[in-house]
Amino acid sequence: MPGSSIKRSLGVELTRTIQESRVLLVGAGGIGCELLKNLVLTGFGEIHIIDLDTIDLSNLNRQFLFRHEHIKKPKALVAKEVAHKFQPKAKLEAYHANIMDKQFDVHWFQSFTIVFNALDNLAARRHVNHMCLAASVPLIESGTTGFNGQVQVIEKGKTECYDCNPKEVQRSFPICTVRSSPTQPIHCIVWGKSYLLPELFGESEDNPAVFDTSENADNEHEIAELQREKEDLKEIRESMGSDDFSYKVFDKVFRKDIERLSGLKDMWKEREPPTALSWDQLLEQSSSLDSKTIAKFDQRPWSQPEAFIMFKESLDLLSKRFQVLQTNRAPEDSMPILEFDKDDEDTLDFVTATAILRSAIFNIEPKSKFDTKQMAGNIIPAIATTNAMTAGLCVLQSFKVLQGALSNAMVFLEKSGVRAINTEPLNPPKEDCTVCSAATGYVIVDKNSATLNNIVEDVLRLELGYGEEISILKDSALIYDPELEENLSKKLSELGFTNGTSITVVDEDDEDQDPRANLELFIIERTESATGDEKPASLKNTLTISRKPKPNQQSPPEEENGSANGVVNPAKRKREGEDEDLTNGHVAKKIAGEPPSNTSGNNGVIVIDDDEGAEGKGEGAILIDD
Repeated sequence: MPGSSIKRSLGVELTRTIQESRVLLVGAGGIGCELLKNLVLTGFGEIHIIDLDTIDLSNLNRQFLFRHEHIKKPKALVAKEVAHKFQPKAKLEAYHANIMDKQFDVHWFQSFTIVFNALDNLAARRHVNHMCLAASVPLIESGTTGFNGQVQVIEKGKTECYDCNPKEVQRSFPICTVRSSPTQPIHCIVWGKSYLLPELFGESEDNPAVFDTSENADNEHEIAELQREKEDLKEIRESMGSDDFSYKVFDKVFRKDIERLSGLKDMWKEREPPTALSWDQLLEQSSSLDSKTIAKFDQRPWSQPEAFIMFKESLDLLSKRFQVLQTNRAPEDSMPILEFDKDDEDTLDFVTATAILRSAIFNIEPKSKFDTKQMAGNIIPAIATTNAMTAGLCVLQSFKVLQGALSNAMVFLEKSGVRAINTEPLNPPKEDCTVCSAATGYVIVDKNSATLNNIVEDVLRLELGYGEEISILKDSALIYDPELEENLSKKLSELGFTNGTSITVVDEDDEDQDPRANLELFIIERTESATGDEKPASLKNTLTISRKPKPNQQSPPEEENGSANGVVNPAKRKREGEDEDLTNGHVAKKIAGEPPSNTSGNNGVIVIDDDEGAEGKGEGAILIDD
C-alpha cells in the first residue's frame, strides 16, 4: 500500500507513529510469514524477526514466503530476504536463534514498541509473556487451530497476561501403559516412535517428556521387566544387516513380548488380553502385496498384511541407512543415530506400520499414515486463510495499542456462529496470577565484589523492608531461604549471575499481614567498582510491591497454574542441584495409574497452537481425551 494511501486510511498521526515504531516478531511460521508481510506493507519503521527453526517441506503449503529451494534454510533469514522484496526500503533484522537465549534479555525487549507472538509452543509463549511484562512492552499474542483463531493484547497492569488463565501442558505417558497395556492409538504410535525406533537405531527416549518412568507401584515391576527386554533388543540389533534381522525384531516385539504380557492374568481381568502375531501367517497373507502400492494409501489405515509388508520394507531401508552411517563415521565422531522425522518416509512408514500391528494386538483402532504423521509429528491443523486473517487482526490490534485504545482488543475467529469475527473486552489482570502480579525492579551491583548477602541484607531487608521469611529463586532453583544460607557469602558471579540475570523473591512471612506479591529483580552490572559510601548492591529505583490477595477459592492444579518466570509453590520448589523434574518452572505433569479402558480408538488429539517448529518442534500443548 503506498504511503499516501496509508495516511488517508489511518491518519497522519497514527501513520507517523507506525513509521517510528520498532517492533519484534517472534516466530516466522504460518502466522509469522503473513504477519511480516503485513507489517512491512503497513510501513512499520523497524522490524526484528526471530525464529529458531529451519524450513521443512511440510511448511510450504501455508508459509508463503518460502519455496522449495529454501528447504533446510533458517526461517528468519529467508523471511527477511523475501519480505524485503515487498518493501526494499524496509529496515529488517533477522535472528536465527531461540528467543529464550540469555542474549535476549529484558533490556533488549525494552527497546521495542510492540512485540508480536507467532509461536507454536507453550514454553516460548510464556517466556515472551514474562519478558514483555518485565520490560513493560505491549504484547500481541496470536494463535490458530483449523478454522479458529485468536488475537489477544497484553499490557502490564491493564490486561490479563498469557498466564492469568491455566494452560494445558504436554502430557507424559506412563511407561507401563505405553509398553504393556496401551488403550489408545496414541499409545501405540508413541511406542513405535519413542521406544522401538530409538532402541533399534538410536538412543532410548525414556524421559519425562514422553514417559512417566517414576517407580511407583504401577511401574516398578514393569520397568524391571522392560530393562530385560531392552537387553534382548540390543542383541538383536547386533544382527542388523542379516537376512533374518526383520524376523528377529518382529518375533521379539510382536510375539514373545506379547505372549509374556498375555500370561499376566491379573492385568487382563477387566479387558481382553493381547493376542500375539504370527510371522508365518502374515507372510503368507501378504505374499501378493507390493510396498509401493501400499505406500500410496495414506488416508486409510493399512490392513495387518499391508502393515507387515511396510514394516519389513521400512526396517530394511532404515537398516541400510544406519549401516552406511556407521561405515562413514570418523573415529572421533559419536555413534550415528536415526531419529523420527515426520517428513522422512522411511521413519514415518516404520512408525505407522508398527503402530498398526501393535493396535491389532491390543484390539485398538488403527490409524492411517496421514493420522500417524499428524499425531507423531505434533502437527497442528493449520489453514492458510485462518493464518492470514489472524495476522491481519494482529496488525489492526497493534493500531489500538499505538493509540492507547484497548477496548475489545480480544478477537476470535470462529467457523460457527452468527459472525466469523467476534470481539470481547479485555479482562483486568488476575490478582492471584504469579506472573503479571509480580513487581519488577532493577538492582545495580558491583560484579567484582557483590555477594548474595548484599542482595538479601542491603536491598531486600534494608531498602525494601522484607522480614526473615523470604526465599530467592534463580532459574527455578532455590538459592536462599532461612534454611539454605550457604550461598550468602558467595559472590554473584560464583552463582552464575551476569548482566540481565533475574531472580524471584517470594515473601513467606504472613504472621502480621498478607505477604507481598512476588518480586522479580533484574541484575545490572556496574562496570566501575563501588567507591566511598556506595554499596556493592543497591536498587536502581523506588519500588511499590502490592500484597497477595487472601485465597478465597480453590486454585487450579499447580502443574497447570505455574508461571513462565519459574515461580512455583514454595513448598514444592527445588533447591539448586536437586533432581526434581521441573519444566519451564513447572513441576512436570505426571499421569499416574491407568486411564479408563478405551478400545474404541477415540484418541481425541487436539493441538491448540499455531504452527510447528517456530521455537522448537513438537513442544506444543496436546490434550489427550481419555
